[in-house]
Amino acid sequence: MRLVFCGTPQFAVPTLRAVLAAGHRIQLVVTQPDRPRGRGMELASPPVKQLALEQGLPVTQPEKIRDNLEFCAQLEAIQPDAILVVAYGRIIPPWMLSLPRYGNLNLHASLLPKYRGAAPIQWAVAMGESVTGNTTMRIDAGLDTGDILLQQPLAIGPAETAAELSPRLAVQGAALMVETLRGLDAGTLAATKQDSSAATLAPILTREEGRINFSRTAGEIYNRWRGFQPWPGAYTEWQGKKFVAHGMALTGQQSQTEPGTIRIAEGHLFVTCGEATVIEFTEVQLEGRRRMAAREFLRGVQKTDGLRLGGRE
Repeated sequence: MRLVFCGTPQFAVPTLRAVLAAGHRIQLVVTQPDRPRGRGMELASPPVKQLALEQGLPVTQPEKIRDNLEFCAQLEAIQPDAILVVAYGRIIPPWMLSLPRYGNLNLHASLLPKYRGAAPIQWAVAMGESVTGNTTMRIDAGLDTGDILLQQPLAIGPAETAAELSPRLAVQGAALMVETLRGLDAGTLAATKQDSSAATLAPILTREEGRINFSRTAGEIYNRWRGFQPWPGAYTEWQGKKFVAHGMALTGQQSQTEPGTIRIAEGHLFVTCGEATVIEFTEVQLEGRRRMAAREFLRGVQKTDGLRLGGRE
């Protein structure tokens, strides 16, 4: 097929590789503009752009696409069979939706209609799901509401973080997109409507989502910590300073102290959570200090009797 590929982060790279390996012709790669990154704030190219240039593919990086007449003319001149959209980061305007004969095909990292939105991987983990997966769908004017083409489930490990799950979903999704193109080309693939009554949302993450609310149970806090890796993570306050939990573990213990109360035992840092549950912080970082094991951090702690961590509602 003659294709246009729209994608930006590392998650989209396996799909671009797989589509090329399957013999499809990528006429144009559309990705976000280079952005300043790192301490030096030097301009860095998106991962999709880096691969496209390695493969000798034409690349465009429009700042906006909705009313971009030059971009519109560029796509109309290509007349693609399909436009593939994988974590591109822009809303697809109506004129793009009606352009290709097979439509705009999106790889979405959830089993739609569950977890519609910008952060499906993170929210699936944060909500304690044991299974997620990928969906290929035909984009329409709604938010991840288009007709489903193919789906494939993927188990989530009980200790797996969103950062660990994302590359597994990316690889699985790449193969699913190739299978979708094959089915469309052969005329053997029928789209199905989504059941919107079963929809859940996965909104874009904010920094505040990482603030630990100790009225939640240990299991809920642990799942949110797994889901919000690498950002916004999980943090609270230790005596007025930001205190980041880089590592957590479930304990199965019970405590009748107030949520947020800490207990130190043989180098272990335990915190009481909702419903008398207890979580352990295994790796921490106090504001102004380096990241370290909780055991090492506790060597420098003087008095902790009755200390309660912040972040409570």
